[in-house]
Amino acid sequence: MNAMLKIKNLSIHTDAQTLVHNLSLDLYPQRPLTILGETGAGKSLIAAAVAGTLPGALKPEGDITLFDELNPLNRERFWGKEIALLPQEPWLALNPLRTIASQISEVHKLVLNKDKSTSEVRTHHALQQMELDSDGGKHPFELSGGMAQRAAYLCATQAGGKLLIADEPTKGLDESRRDHVGQLLLSHCQSFETKAPRGLLTITHDIKLAKMLGGDIIVMKEGEIVERGDANTVLENPKAAYTKALIHAQPEYWLMESPLSSHPQQVDSSSSNLHIVKKPLLKVHDLSIYREEKTLFSELTFSLDQGEVLGIYGDSGCGKSSLADTLLGLHNDFSGSIDWLQAVEKGQRLKLYQDPPSAHSPHVTLKTLLNDLCALHKLDRSKITALLDRLSLDQDLLERPSSQVSGGELQRFAILRALLMSPKLLIADEPSSRLDPITAAQTLKLIVEVSKEANCGLILISHDQLALSKLCNKVIDLSSY
Repeated sequence: MNAMLKIKNLSIHTDAQTLVHNLSLDLYPQRPLTILGETGAGKSLIAAAVAGTLPGALKPEGDITLFDELNPLNRERFWGKEIALLPQEPWLALNPLRTIASQISEVHKLVLNKDKSTSEVRTHHALQQMELDSDGGKHPFELSGGMAQRAAYLCATQAGGKLLIADEPTKGLDESRRDHVGQLLLSHCQSFETKAPRGLLTITHDIKLAKMLGGDIIVMKEGEIVERGDANTVLENPKAAYTKALIHAQPEYWLMESPLSSHPQQVDSSSSNLHIVKKPLLKVHDLSIYREEKTLFSELTFSLDQGEVLGIYGDSGCGKSSLADTLLGLHNDFSGSIDWLQAVEKGQRLKLYQDPPSAHSPHVTLKTLLNDLCALHKLDRSKITALLDRLSLDQDLLERPSSQVSGGELQRFAILRALLMSPKLLIADEPSSRLDPITAAQTLKLIVEVSKEANCGLILISHDQLALSKLCNKVIDLSSY
């Protein structure tokens, strides 16, 4: 069977820098091809080069043969029926002014030329597939990250494109839904129901997804291929040092001390070896949270001390982010009691968001953002240098806007910005879901360390129960409430 996609000696560069170096690959129908690697390795640029969506400032060199056409022009003609693209940022891919159901239905009407009745029936069936049948009337901003990702998947795949390019398709999804999306990707690729065989190109840093998909794999670092071959062979017996590092950055390989007891009066900070007296900070009793007359969870009770780490996990849409918003005073539709056992001033309840770019203005430098924060809250600027060093951030980074900073660096800058406020409660909402395994592991451990050093209560929200069990004093499964 001929390759559906052939890339030969592809390089992508700006006037000053080469971002992808001399890449070649073949993608065959019904055999998945996965590109695995760190944030900023150039993986998404390859997808953009194939689809014809590279920004004008980026120049490709080399050959791309797509559906037996060498370097085809006007690749927009392939979009929909020939190429389906599932982008990595669902909130940017979806129309914020229209409901999810209307956007899915539009694919049936405009791409497949189905009548209104047929489109609506197919849309309802698609929403049921993704357990979104009660959410079709919602707009993207009303969905959790995982729900938005599933909705974007439906929009991308309803026309049945022969080549599906999935860019980080499982970001922000819990384990069960990640497996569900993985199976859908496989069935899309390996379906024998259509006359034209289908291909799947997946770009990810999710090693478990890569294992599930199988087929062929390419491991990339800094724009270059470091290892390639059969996915199962490479992931079970990696040869390259970087591939080994990616695999061993997963929580099951973390070598950490046993989680601290949830009751001690002192905590031994692993980095400073200082004994810090823990004081009760927060007590929550019989908390139930509602959105749009729907109960997300009920009768939740817990307490949190200074310097203590509480983990929260559960299925997408179970109310994790709503719990964070409620504790931060941003959501008021709840019952039960939230008692603050210490005085908490304005700006001492803070949140680290799961999508760092959305939390920072891209139009000014990071230095300007810090200057504005210090001026607004009359903060001590002398702390900045020490925090930059503690968080392994270069001073020169502050001269760039957020759009020119990697996801891992930007999340560490967000930690710096929060610590400047001397918070008593810090809520980290999926702070590593946008990061590759190595950067994610470093970031999660760093958040825990600096929170303990600052004697700050930390609530860590994640889909990864194993990671939380190794990082937190206690863990709550919100799906059980």
